[in-house]
Amino acid sequence: MGEIRFYRASDKPYGPFSNLYRRAVVFEGEEFATSEHAYQAGKARKPAVRRWLMEAPSPALLAMAAHGLYYWDVAPGWSTCKFDRMRAVLRAKFTQHKDLRDLLLSTGDARLVESATVDNEVNRLWGEVGGVGRNMLGVMLMELRDELRLENREEPAGKVAAEAPYMVAAE
Repeated sequence: MGEIRFYRASDKPYGPFSNLYRRAVVFEGEEFATSEHAYQAGKARKPAVRRWLMEAPSPALLAMAAHGLYYWDVAPGWSTCKFDRMRAVLRAKFTQHKDLRDLLLSTGDARLVESATVDNEVNRLWGEVGGVGRNMLGVMLMELRDELRLENREEPAGKVAAEAPYMVAAE
């Protein structure tokens, strides 16, 4: 696989890479309907704005509303912390759901690209439009894939040792 392009949450098989994919994520002790919800929950400066965003009727409308916030409604420092937040949200999503983790790992060394069709600043930041953009979501997914792959290599020895006492007690 050279490159995997994804965009719509409903696309098979890689739609789950979209933050709009409907799968609950527990993040910072709270359950969110999607990873987009978990990410955007950190953007609002005021609790009322956060509640308003979280009540959006769909993840796509949540994203649209959050991208359109005025600067006085955005949490201070958002521009410097948003990438760290997205990395943490993605880690939560792909470690809480084995099927999503397996899907991500199944991509091997393919370049992952969020491939948008509408040309705007947000789409060129998180993905690419016509091959142009920073593709930060794709980059972060590839970073996470590498981390998960490394953890898989380290897990078996630690996992056996950690589970052994429980297996003995259960028998």
